[in-house]
Amino acid sequence: MPELPEVETTRRGIAPHVCGQTIENVILRTDKLRFPIPANVQRDLRGKQFTEVARRGKYLLLSATNGTAIIHLGMSGKLRIVNSRLTPIKHDHVDIVFANQQCLRFNDPRRFGALLWTTDDPLQHSLLSKLGPEPLTREFNGHYLFTKSRQRKAPVKAFIMDSHVVVGVGNIYATEALFKAGIHPKRAAGRISEARYIKLTKAIKVILRAAIKQGGTTLKDFLNSDGKPGYFKQRLNVYGRAGEPCLDCGTTLKSLQLGQRTSVYCPSCQR
Repeated sequence: MPELPEVETTRRGIAPHVCGQTIENVILRTDKLRFPIPANVQRDLRGKQFTEVARRGKYLLLSATNGTAIIHLGMSGKLRIVNSRLTPIKHDHVDIVFANQQCLRFNDPRRFGALLWTTDDPLQHSLLSKLGPEPLTREFNGHYLFTKSRQRKAPVKAFIMDSHVVVGVGNIYATEALFKAGIHPKRAAGRISEARYIKLTKAIKVILRAAIKQGGTTLKDFLNSDGKPGYFKQRLNVYGRAGEPCLDCGTTLKSLQLGQRTSVYCPSCQR
């Protein structure tokens, strides 16, 4: 699943190509992805221009003068800028066609993504209104996590992956951040000190910034808007390395299941 760095990479990739371009047509090859696609999105976007491409968590917000398209990439979705004459392939579900003959093409094999349209404040949409803070802001810090975690018995990994606590910290980056902070993924969130949460929030920020800089992590379903894979996978310390030696101490890395997700950790470095 594309995580925050991959979505941010996509945002940065498509923004220069879609902002200020007149929308000539919206082609829907399906009427439903994860949710039904509003039929009026075609009528409302024709002749308009996107003025901004923003991100909230893993949602992309494409703002026009009369509303906002909300896009989620789901498990396998990707957005690409292509020539509008390029023949669509299987799973190319949506084209937003511009007058300059380019189009924003949404491909989603598993159809867990979404294209929604709102004329209200998009941040008040039911899918976005209860999201936690962005992880790269000052609002997200050790004191915030410590306060939020009191009386929480859930494993810390599940806690930081909860989008109501903080957005965009998916499985890969939670695994890597907990290793960097030296915290066992199964430790109860409410039994971690503020000092350790300060270390964890710093680790999350460092890892996410590095991943964004590298263009996102290469996953089999992810290609950024230029069709090029991300490169952060080359720098993963624990994710996907169960049974291999820890790069810090040499101890064999172990794995466990938390919330149907595999967590890899070092039994010596993480407590």
